Amino acid sequence: MLCLSTIGETEHIGYCRTGETRMSFVYEIALTGDQAHSDRVKTWLGSGLARANMTIPGLSALDVYRPVAGTRDPYNKDESPPLLIVVAEFQAVDALRPAAPALEQGLAILPPGVEATLTAMERRFYPIADEAGPPPPKAPFSYVVRYHRPAEDEKAFVAHYVADHPRLEAMFPRIRSIMCYFPLENPRSGRFAAADYMLGNEVVFDSVEDFNAAMQSPVRHDMRAHFNSFPKFSGPVTHFAMLRERLLG
Repeated sequence: MLCLSTIGETEHIGYCRTGETRMSFVYEIALTGDQAHSDRVKTWLGSGLARANMTIPGLSALDVYRPVAGTRDPYNKDESPPLLIVVAEFQAVDALRPAAPALEQGLAILPPGVEATLTAMERRFYPIADEAGPPPPKAPFSYVVRYHRPAEDEKAFVAHYVADHPRLEAMFPRIRSIMCYFPLENPRSGRFAAADYMLGNEVVFDSVEDFNAAMQSPVRHDMRAHFNSFPKFSGPVTHFAMLRERLLG
C-alpha cells in the first residue's frame, strides 16, 4: 500500500505494509572532487567532523560511505563516485534544523578542491523477505542510487517508483535492507547547497560478491523493465557502490 506523510508543507509518498512503517530523518553530506584528494578527505573526517557530530543533540547514528570497486551491474556503471558520503541520522525531523550549524562548521574546513552538498531527507525503510518488519542497515555494502531533477511530473514519478520498485528489490537473493530517501524543502543550509535530488534509493548486502550475484539474478532484469515504465524524467541517475562504516549509533 502507499503511505502519505506530511513534513512541514511537503507531502511524501512511500510504499509500506500495515504496521511495518519505519522512518528516520537524515542529512546527507556528499563530498566530490578529484580522487587525488581522497587522503585529505580521510584526514578531514578523522580530525574534525566525526568528533563534532558526536555532540549534536538528537543524533542517533553516523555512517560514512566510501567507494568500492569490483561490482558488476549489467545495466549501470558510474565512473565518478563521490570521495565520501556521510549520513547523519535523527529520529525526529525537528532535530535537523539545530544540527545544521555543527555540520556546516565541519564542512567549513574541507580541503581545497573538495566540494560538498548538504541535503536533508526523510528516509523510509522497506520490508524484505523473511523479516517481520523493515530491517535497518547493518550489512556493510550499499548500492547508493540517486534520481536527479527534473521530471515532467515529479510527484507521479516518485509515486510510481515507490509503489513497485522496493517490492521488486525485496526479491533480490541475499538482500539485507532497502531504503528510499525523500528530499525535504526545509530545513536547508544557508552555507552549502542541497543536492538536486527528487528521490534516493539504497539496497544493502553483506558483500560485493552477494551484490554481484543479485545483479545476475532474474530480478535485475525485472527491475530494468520497471525502470523502462517510469514516468518521463530527464535528470541524471547515479549508481554508486560503497562500503558503509558506522561511526556512531
